[in-house]
Amino acid sequence: MMRDNEPIQTASHRASRRDIPADPVETPAFVVHEDAVLRNLEKTIKVSGGPARLMPHVKTHRAPWVVAALRNKGVEAFKAATLAELEMVARGGARTATLAFTTVNPANIARFVRCAQAHPETNFVGILDSQYGLEAWRAHLRNGQDNIRMRVDLDPGFGRTGAPMTDAAVDLAAGLHELNRFAGWHLYDGHIHGPVEERRVRVEAEAEAVRKLNERLARKGISGDLVAGGSYTFDLWPTDVAQFVSPGSWTYSSASHDRDLPNLNWEPAAFVLATVVSEHDGTVTLDAGAKAIAPDKPLKERFRINGEIMLIAEEHAVVRTEGLALGDRILLVPEHACTTAYLYDRAWVRTTSGGWERRDQLGSTR
Repeated sequence: MMRDNEPIQTASHRASRRDIPADPVETPAFVVHEDAVLRNLEKTIKVSGGPARLMPHVKTHRAPWVVAALRNKGVEAFKAATLAELEMVARGGARTATLAFTTVNPANIARFVRCAQAHPETNFVGILDSQYGLEAWRAHLRNGQDNIRMRVDLDPGFGRTGAPMTDAAVDLAAGLHELNRFAGWHLYDGHIHGPVEERRVRVEAEAEAVRKLNERLARKGISGDLVAGGSYTFDLWPTDVAQFVSPGSWTYSSASHDRDLPNLNWEPAAFVLATVVSEHDGTVTLDAGAKAIAPDKPLKERFRINGEIMLIAEEHAVVRTEGLALGDRILLVPEHACTTAYLYDRAWVRTTSGGWERRDQLGSTR
């Protein structure tokens, strides 16, 4: 049993009792440190060039209180991956809410339009990457709704979504311009990793391709801005090309950022609290398994641990590590915080005052 003055374990260091809720808490549980979130925000605003240029992706946290904290610091434009996230941002009073994933599904588009109708004070932005998508959206945008505009999604070589950066993209922009709906471009380069200088060279090549698209648009009398970048590239995009940058997982950070992006100095701010429930010949079993943490990562890489992950089942993880005993609680740092946050509809939040609150999240609501 843990004594009040006994430190708990985390996946990377020993931490004081203030790092976990003092009251009895069922495990696994999602734990967030608000002070670390706010420090990450300040660092990201500085690197981005100010809050007005920052368009953070809310998929990483899915938490209304985080949206409020960002707005309090001057951030007014947000990206969402799902319609539930878009609705959450609108309820939070954001000035601009972008659904940053293409859809051609009429039901999804209709829900987007209903949200815009319910929140006329917010500017809503959708994205598309094909003539098929243009016609699908056109059918829903004929009847006014002045607070809806559209971006053309560009494919910089990721190969997931996006129009080729050719005349095909220009034609889509012209089609939206005819509808008086063209806001600009959207570009996500999540395939770019590696050393910072290598990333810088690749981003500059993308930026030059966008400059050429803008020149073609200008000849048609059309203009628009650009939302670009993710966590690995947002700080490298030149300001003359990207009016907005959209890093996402900086909010809670994760184990991968410590390893890949040390220059940004982001702090892990979200954890999964687990309990040691069994001991076996040099290993311990935790009550946080595949359904509790980073489900998109390989089993043996889902969280950082001083030791080795031997096995992860649905509800348990077996680890070989030193210093843990039956009943101990451990804060696990997810390899990917975004997909971990998606698993929980409540978080235990250590507030800036040092107290603890249970705060709502969207969980898996789409």
